[in-house]
Amino acid sequence: MQGLYFDELTVGQSAETTRVVGAGDIEAFAAISGDTNPVHLDEAYARATPFGGRIAHGMLAGAYISAVIGTKLPGPGAIYLNQTMRFRRPVRIGDQVTARVTIRTLDAAKGHATLETVCLVGGKTVVDGEALIMVPRRGE
Repeated sequence: MQGLYFDELTVGQSAETTRVVGAGDIEAFAAISGDTNPVHLDEAYARATPFGGRIAHGMLAGAYISAVIGTKLPGPGAIYLNQTMRFRRPVRIGDQVTARVTIRTLDAAKGHATLETVCLVGGKTVVDGEALIMVPRRGE
């Protein structure tokens, strides 16, 4: 399976995916990552924080961005080189998160694409940043 090649990309091209965050997603992410911070897993603890309840790991939203890059734009064959993220708002159980990537620049000499990355809940930005991706060329 092959995603898009570098010559198939254009500035402004975008792709997205939407996921509803469940308690099981947060628990599975904690198990896989080892991040067992009680703000993610313990409702009583989390109620006493400024968030007023459990929140998802910020990197779970980052994983949704990775999923768009690895499966849609550019898709299979793309290699992450760098990612910046700013966590703007918490993501809560039951939130519908839309992860979107948009091509900002293309560097033909290096075969790199710079992507604007964002996760939205209810139209509000919860995570934003930028990714640098190595994109396959035909015949490589």
